[in-house]
Amino acid sequence: MNDAAVRTEISSTGAAALFDVPPVTQAKRLIVKIGSALLVDGETHRIRRDWLDSVCDDVAALRRRGVDVVIVSSGAVAVGREHLGLVGRPLKLEEKQAAAATGQIRLAHAYQETLARHDITVAQVLLTLDDTEDRRRHLNGRATIETLLKLGAVPVINENDTVATAEIRFGDNDRLAARVAQMISADTLILMSDIDGLYTADPRKDPAAKHLPVVTEVTPEIEAMAGEPPAGYSSGGMVTKIAAARIAVAAGCRMAIVSGKRMNPLAALEKTAEQGGALCTWFLPSAGPGTARKRWIAGSLKSAGTLVVDEGAAQALARGGSLLPAGVREVEGDFQRGDLVAVRTQAGRVIARGLVAYSAEDARRIQGRRSAEIEASLGWRGRDEMIHRDDLALG
Repeated sequence: MNDAAVRTEISSTGAAALFDVPPVTQAKRLIVKIGSALLVDGETHRIRRDWLDSVCDDVAALRRRGVDVVIVSSGAVAVGREHLGLVGRPLKLEEKQAAAATGQIRLAHAYQETLARHDITVAQVLLTLDDTEDRRRHLNGRATIETLLKLGAVPVINENDTVATAEIRFGDNDRLAARVAQMISADTLILMSDIDGLYTADPRKDPAAKHLPVVTEVTPEIEAMAGEPPAGYSSGGMVTKIAAARIAVAAGCRMAIVSGKRMNPLAALEKTAEQGGALCTWFLPSAGPGTARKRWIAGSLKSAGTLVVDEGAAQALARGGSLLPAGVREVEGDFQRGDLVAVRTQAGRVIARGLVAYSAEDARRIQGRRSAEIEASLGWRGRDEMIHRDDLALG
């Protein structure tokens, strides 16, 4: 059964009952977001190591199946405040940043230790929402994470709270996880928290609230179902999870909200209802991540310049290839790396649009040259492609 064939009725049996195969088993590139309320014990302010070990056992099992896995982890502030004696009261911005600075070290070390049991290398990546929205920084972040995944590492991502210029906002890691999913064209995003999905009302206040196993469109009615953020370390609540769902599905990424309170919570998502699969809510996109990204490139940005290509390059693009410097004959405009440019034939027909990997100045220096000649032309080694096929939309 594909996503479009899933029934969208309200049910108390859970999303697993609506699928022939649990959606998580179809993942090729999966992001799991871990909330502070799950990761950090509210009384001791320490990382729940047994629970984290079980999650990372699930991550290792996914990796053995060939699934790319990225972890977006909250918890740095919650862990760090205990070591700085900042417990029992609200924190000022600079205290949150100080707590994040010390907590991030302990958080990264915990992931390193637990995944080392499976001979998996961990890479720490600190991002801000700005890093995912600025096109040049977006490309840098995408390239770094892509390279880490190709090299077999598991990136562990957190918001770079220590350099935030605005107050650390509620739920940033829910939205950050969705932005990362958009950035790297992930097909599945799992938001693990202390609630098992979306209900028609806040189940803590309304015993008649019904669980929604599947959502195919984030409507105003769906948004209105979000309640207030829970007490404790968890800061996002359902409001930011639905905001994350809107970002994820627009990027062609399916998203689940699931309770992570049990051990091995990712493995539970892979089970059917008959096998005791986890109760959750799936938000389903209308298109896959590749299609959604190309739609965004094709229709949402104004071109900053033009690359004029020869017939050989035009034919390579039509076959699904990337645009190499050798096929570029002219560079028009004044653009920077990461800007959107049009691709035009020498006959004057625009055949594609894409995010360019070089500034206009550098593009002119390497146009017509083979990829092996880039370093000699620029004095540094850049990407082999002028526009990578993942960053290019035909038409």
